Amino acid sequence: MAELNKPVVLVTGGSGFIAVHIIVQLLEKNYRVRATLRSMGRQDEVKAMVLAGGVANINIEDLSFVEADLTSDKNWNQAVKEADYVIHVASPTPNRIYKDENEMIQPAREGVLRVLRAARKAGVKRVVLTSAFGAIGVGHKQHTGPYTEEDWSNTEANIHPYQKSKTLAERAAWEFIRQEGRGLELSTVNPVGVMGPILGKDYSHSNEIVRNMLEGKLKSVPKIYSDYVDVRDVAALHILAMVRPEANGERFIASSAENLSTLEIAGILRKHLGQDAEHVPTKELPNLFVRAAALFNPQLRMIATLLGQDMSTSNEKAKRLLGWNPRPAEEAIIATGESMLSIIREMKRR
Repeated sequence: MAELNKPVVLVTGGSGFIAVHIIVQLLEKNYRVRATLRSMGRQDEVKAMVLAGGVANINIEDLSFVEADLTSDKNWNQAVKEADYVIHVASPTPNRIYKDENEMIQPAREGVLRVLRAARKAGVKRVVLTSAFGAIGVGHKQHTGPYTEEDWSNTEANIHPYQKSKTLAERAAWEFIRQEGRGLELSTVNPVGVMGPILGKDYSHSNEIVRNMLEGKLKSVPKIYSDYVDVRDVAALHILAMVRPEANGERFIASSAENLSTLEIAGILRKHLGQDAEHVPTKELPNLFVRAAALFNPQLRMIATLLGQDMSTSNEKAKRLLGWNPRPAEEAIIATGESMLSIIREMKRR
């Protein structure tokens, strides 16, 4: 039976890749966790993912669910009732085929404000918002890294609506705290490309690149250089941002601070996965080809906007203020590769 005296944390988007790892670590640290789901039909699936993440059956009793959607006010007051903290992970995922950028921007911005209003009304101590590197380091063609938490993406530049949505949603959150917070505290975590162990069918678009490599769907890769971070370290940083007094009012980049090309990721997979990585590409695509293809292929549009960009980051602030110590990017990439191989094998057995 769940202990009622334990602090309560609401985690939004409880079935998501990052959210599940946050839930695992919160349960391990003796919190009661209430997770929002758009469909209550996924409760057993999320419990299975949490158990796969190493939580014992006794801890799973501290996990409960409530149905809530970012596009509706329904159930949010119930979701935050008696919660000590909120970790707001849920966000619209990148829609590669869209008619208007507001299809991503409006739900992200309104969803953040909906959660903050409910949290303030319920007397929540602090909200930790999962933002993104997309709110920090895109739209700056002349920038030379590393990016820090002082930087903001340029929404006037030619950036993908998903990145614009993350930027405008985070800015709206900070403005809400300044104007209407009334004592509600806020911290944000801004992850770079998130890799690491996959516990269920939901995973980040960074992981999808690894799957496409392993399945031989990519014969060559675009010339993109990015930083990466392990999902377990992203989860740990959220919890530090939730409880540490120094984190109030601060942004934190979640990054191993190692800038890798997509081709270098491919090399890591080939080095560690042997024969299982035989289809992983060994060549890069010319930038001109990717830009031309993006005119006709919506799936390449966000990738095309990142070509030639310096997206290196600093993780000094999280390490200095919070004592955060992330794994090397290589470890995270190998974990993604091994998880993807398990998923691919399972699909073949069906």
